[in-house]
Amino acid sequence: MVLPSTQTTTSPEGIRQSMLAQQTRALSPLAILAFVVSLTAATTSVVVAQELEADEFERREMLALRLAAGEQVELDGLLDEAFWLRAVPATNFIQVDPDNGAPATEETEVRIVYTREALYMGVRAFDSEPDRWLGYQRRRDEFLSSDDRFMWTIDTFLDERSGYFFEMNPAGLMADALLGVNGQSRQWDGIWNARHNHDELGWTLEIEIPFRTLNFDPNNDTWGINFQRTVRRKNEDSRWMGWGRNQNLQRMTNAGRVTGIVEVTQGNGLDLKPYGVFTGQEVGGDTANDGAVGLDIFYNPTPGMRATVTFNTDFAQTEVDDRQVNLTQFSLFFPEKRDFFLDGATFFDFGSPQNGLRVNPFFSRNIGLNAEREPQPIDFGTKITGQMGEQDIGILHVRTGDEAGDIGEDFTVARVRRRMFTESYVGALYTRRDSRVSGADGLHTVGADMRLATSSFLGSQNLDATAWWLMATNPDNRMTDDRGAFGLTVNYPNDRWSGGIDVREVQENFAPSLGFVTRAGYRRYNPNVQFAPRPTGHPYIRQFTFNTSVDVQTDISNELLKREISTQLFGISLQSQDSFSLTANQTRERLDRPFRVARRFTLPIGREQDSTWFMVRWQTANRRLLAVSGNYGWGEFYDGTRAGTTLNLTVRMRPGYIVYLTGEFNKIDIPEGKVTTRLYRVVGETQFTPFVALVNNLQYDSVSRVVGWQSRFRWIITPGSDLYVVYTHNWEESPTLDRFETLERRLASKVLYTYRF
Repeated sequence: MVLPSTQTTTSPEGIRQSMLAQQTRALSPLAILAFVVSLTAATTSVVVAQELEADEFERREMLALRLAAGEQVELDGLLDEAFWLRAVPATNFIQVDPDNGAPATEETEVRIVYTREALYMGVRAFDSEPDRWLGYQRRRDEFLSSDDRFMWTIDTFLDERSGYFFEMNPAGLMADALLGVNGQSRQWDGIWNARHNHDELGWTLEIEIPFRTLNFDPNNDTWGINFQRTVRRKNEDSRWMGWGRNQNLQRMTNAGRVTGIVEVTQGNGLDLKPYGVFTGQEVGGDTANDGAVGLDIFYNPTPGMRATVTFNTDFAQTEVDDRQVNLTQFSLFFPEKRDFFLDGATFFDFGSPQNGLRVNPFFSRNIGLNAEREPQPIDFGTKITGQMGEQDIGILHVRTGDEAGDIGEDFTVARVRRRMFTESYVGALYTRRDSRVSGADGLHTVGADMRLATSSFLGSQNLDATAWWLMATNPDNRMTDDRGAFGLTVNYPNDRWSGGIDVREVQENFAPSLGFVTRAGYRRYNPNVQFAPRPTGHPYIRQFTFNTSVDVQTDISNELLKREISTQLFGISLQSQDSFSLTANQTRERLDRPFRVARRFTLPIGREQDSTWFMVRWQTANRRLLAVSGNYGWGEFYDGTRAGTTLNLTVRMRPGYIVYLTGEFNKIDIPEGKVTTRLYRVVGETQFTPFVALVNNLQYDSVSRVVGWQSRFRWIITPGSDLYVVYTHNWEESPTLDRFETLERRLASKVLYTYRF
């Protein structure tokens, strides 16, 4: 196959030399656009050719067994009903690691049966040492980096780019996520149920997923499906399909097929979720008690679409944010945690960069906050998400209420993606923020993006290219120039070699009113490359990692703002799951805005630094009862020095009883002054069962001088129906007295119940 002509420009050494040679000569916007068009066209030819070859890929299939009249599943985890023996299992899992391509050392069998209303899975995880399973986590939606686990993905539309992710462990933990073109929305909580069991052969799972929990095409009897199992003590992952190391379980192009799903129903597609909330709070010595009721309505107008309406919305059950100490010149990013905005969030994903130096045109945490970043009540919200033909659609409208002199606002977001080929799309986005103040004009953002991707480049390699463009009105409502942003990202994310390049321009007046933009007024060129060899058959070492990236940023006049060369000099991952790395950063930077360091003193515009920074990172295996991770960094900082360390300690006393401790310390010494910051966090988890959990989170940082405690109790009465009790207490360290004084405290109790029709 002939590679596109742009291939030579993306070689690692070529990129590095080109960027260093042109630190202060940025490409013009027209040159960037030309680069986008040429690379996109070249990639298109590769994608089309490779996807034709992918048709020859042989997939595994399994048959779902329809239960006979009178047969039903008793959800107890035992798999002792006769129909489980009649169902033909998916088996013969293949190792991803450590011995890629070899049969799994512990066998796994997955059977699927169904009724008109629900899909059932029976999982038998054989284990030659059945008493050595690991299952510390029990709480809903926790991550399983320390545990044995069984994961599965379902592509109900067979479009090979969207779907559902589920996982469980031997202790009965249940977790799920929505899959979209930009990854997963882990906070989605589907209504499903499961039970677990242990015996002399290993462990079993019995799972029930109601069809009304899923969106799907009822005229298609075949779904995409895949399974993966982790045996943590062996550090072994095995998969039913797509076991290449550059693939993953959530890449639905590699999934197998489950057939025979016919004559099933989503019911009437209507869910009602009423809820009641009681709150009592004390702020500054004033106390207040309040009660409220609200309602969420979920309706499926078609099998592929889901509509949601929420009235008098309250988020009393939301988990507290993790504290962060900001030692940068830019605002920190805190992720969305409110259920209404998280459900279906993948349908609003946009192709611009969402990590690091962010250009996010829609960030839902802007909804429900006034100009002073204080909460406003949400009167109602509506949302439609799903698939209509070849389109992925997301429409959102929210109205906030008037409170404490703040006038409410209306927020609207519309997103559409047209799917192309197997893994590609072209899309558009529109957002509006409109104050109900008389005479005020709305603030608007429009954008377009395109992604071309293939997992069969050069046979079995991954390659994707994403181009995007955005335009926003100015926050003060003046229609000025320089209100746009655009860019291109090319990724080659594979196992031994990986790399990519990000090229973008964010103009000086670009400020989307519903977005999150780390900074404006710059151009960026950011190539990276990684080499990660694996010693063959080594008893202790699994993989080495070496990588380098170059980050060149200029202002719009092509004057250098920042040049950073980051090199991981050495990284090693052991078969024991321990890891270690050493990274060096060389940075030259010129401030284009005042930089207030930790609220203590301000560095002026034009201040420069030319510094070197080293970072050591380490992590012990999470499967251990006592696990330690952290980092230590040291080096130069604006004509002075900076040193900092983070230490994380996890104590797993027994399944369901876990304590996390974090300490972060930073010390800065420059001519303008000295700063020492500290942050402490203690999280205690008491997970009584997979359905009942109590989490206590205690945090303190020396910048805000505030101690915060949240105690959050959740009882999942039945899937979809919950009771929450949340207590929050904040104390401020007195600057004159040697003590802490109460800032505020709040007790909230929320109960919600789901009725399905």
